[in-house]
Amino acid sequence: MDLLIDHLKNLSGRRRLRLDHSILEQIERLQAPKPPAGAGPAGRNRNLEGAASDFVPDPLTTSDRQGRHSPAIAERPRPPAPQLTSEPAMQERRIPGRSQRERQTKFEELRATVLECTKCPHLVAFRHSVVFGVGNPEAELMFIGEAPGADEDLRGEPFVGRAGELLTRIIETMGFERKEVYIANVLKCRPDIPAGQAGNRPPTPEEMQTCLPYLRSQIELIQPKVLVALGGIAVRGLLGKTEPMKSLRGRWLSFGSIPLMVTFHPSYLLRNQALSEKRKVWEDMLQVLERLNRPISERQRNYFLANR
Repeated sequence: MDLLIDHLKNLSGRRRLRLDHSILEQIERLQAPKPPAGAGPAGRNRNLEGAASDFVPDPLTTSDRQGRHSPAIAERPRPPAPQLTSEPAMQERRIPGRSQRERQTKFEELRATVLECTKCPHLVAFRHSVVFGVGNPEAELMFIGEAPGADEDLRGEPFVGRAGELLTRIIETMGFERKEVYIANVLKCRPDIPAGQAGNRPPTPEEMQTCLPYLRSQIELIQPKVLVALGGIAVRGLLGKTEPMKSLRGRWLSFGSIPLMVTFHPSYLLRNQALSEKRKVWEDMLQVLERLNRPISERQRNYFLANR
């Protein structure tokens, strides 16, 4: 850097060369010492991100204990709202009659409307944030849960607790990245619970019906090829069906013109660690992959069969 500055100063003496000396001042300022990589808030954030990325669980088989949040992950700043991508692969799917710009505008207008919703005063008073949804707004596969839990309410993102970590492993085992699919809930706010009580309560039919138009609008804009309903409450909110999960799970239903697969909620697998139950969910995901015309390896087909 010193050699560069000396060279520029020598050039300034030439007749036909005009040199803006402010450039020299800017270059000299670059020589100011920088803080070490781990110092200050920025350094701490980088260290947290590195620690969080070190943990890569095995697909669907990590124990209940391993699924718990670490403090480092919980303290990470909330991720930015997902934006529409301009990658060529994502531009192939279009809503007929709508330009890409118009589609993006509609999606952002919907997001703004949902984030400002006050239709359920008791939920507004209880919530920390509105959980709109996350992922690729042009996804071919969309997962739908029932409602945000405590972790989701604090982060403003669906499926980030222990059940969310398991859902992420299921998605990755299918051959997707989490950012390639779209994840949302029927209810956008965490259901309120009495003061002093822990845990979560299921949303009421009235709450889900109030919020369902928002989810319908998301589905209309995203236009996924397949929907996956996670758990009986999600099916009830989407279709009004009250049949037990043992008769709904693994069946193809439809939400409008979109095929919908019903499977267990990831929290069910956290409570029921039997390989036979994991295999049931995996068989449902194999059906989803076949409907999407995605390749399925022999290893994928044989998950949870050896020790069944």
